[in-house]
Amino acid sequence: MLSSSKNQGLTPTELVAKQHQQLTLLARIIADEKQILQQHDPQALLTISQEKNTLLLAIQQLDQEIGQNQGFAQEKAAGKLTQELAEIADLLINCQQKNLVNGQIIQQSQLAVERMKTSLLENHNKNAITYDKKGKKSAGLSSLGLKA
Repeated sequence: MLSSSKNQGLTPTELVAKQHQQLTLLARIIADEKQILQQHDPQALLTISQEKNTLLLAIQQLDQEIGQNQGFAQEKAAGKLTQELAEIADLLINCQQKNLVNGQIIQQSQLAVERMKTSLLENHNKNAITYDKKGKKSAGLSSLGLKA
């Protein structure tokens, strides 16, 4: 609640400007996240994910404060913040689209890891083929009499 008290003295225009600033920073973080995903740097990805989560929480909190601000509601109803709110909506849509792209990159990476894992397991099983007492092929740990 400390953040709420420091935003209480802000005018509706200042609150909207702060929201615009936060979304601009979020767009920059998402762009950096994409580069990190493409570079396959897990440590940097962890760091940027933490920054992104912290910023998303701050954006959510500010959004709640704006929603409860009577001055903002009055100025919005009077049509005074129309352009600023349109810019914020555009920024938000842009962030959502970029975030979807990052999600697709993550899914593709996970698929590549799964394919590699499957390939490695298949190669391991091919190398572990033995024959049982009846002359039938068997592979893996079960051929050693071990059970998981």
